[in-house]
Amino acid sequence: MQRLDIATHLTPLDDDKLRDLHVYPDTTSAPWVRVNFVSSIDGAVSADGTSAGLGTPADKRLFGVLRELADVILVGAGTVRAENYGGARVTAERRARRRERGQADVPPIAVVTASADIDPASRLLTDNTTAPLILTTADAPRDRKAGLEAAGARVLELGESTVPPAAILDTLHGLGLARVLCEGGPGLFGQLLAADAVDELCLTTAPLLVAGTAPRIAFSPDAAPTAMRRAHLLGDEDGTLLARWVRERNG
Repeated sequence: MQRLDIATHLTPLDDDKLRDLHVYPDTTSAPWVRVNFVSSIDGAVSADGTSAGLGTPADKRLFGVLRELADVILVGAGTVRAENYGGARVTAERRARRRERGQADVPPIAVVTASADIDPASRLLTDNTTAPLILTTADAPRDRKAGLEAAGARVLELGESTVPPAAILDTLHGLGLARVLCEGGPGLFGQLLAADAVDELCLTTAPLLVAGTAPRIAFSPDAAPTAMRRAHLLGDEDGTLLARWVRERNG
């Protein structure tokens, strides 16, 4: 076993280098699912109820880079409500780079909600530059789905009473959205893990102890052990650690 000297990773990284470290694989055969989370040293996924309480300058910088690289931002409805999600914001420089890669100017937010329980007056629908995708079910109340469509969302029914991960990825891929960035929450992350659908995890560890009752970054009814390899580990001067873990696949 060797000691990892974090100080060797403190060479300044500009956004170009961050993009190079997080480029998506050049593949179109299936979506590539990247999950991005921040947690405290003791494993809390939030402080005072939101992940914003764990944010550091390095994490916020990476957050913007990851969104720039993604075709679509996938998120669960509970996280949308808790974090008061609006649409993604992309600077003019990042829009230009996205066009060079053949991407739309702004990645849409795709929300997984079996019950279509999203407020049509929320920021998701009123503060965006591209229509959100609502990934829901046939059993969800028709009036809710109609209200979301009237507010400008694109509503897609992917199952009868549940939204299966396979259907989510098949649908996104069919829309030409292969570079998937999942921003949580823990329940959605757990479902994707249980479905063997996670290709990588970008995990920021904030230099903070929280305790309390905050959940871990993923949960599911049953364990879903998934072998990963460390692609890189970056450290900021304030103690923030940025790790990228990539799925180990055989063959």
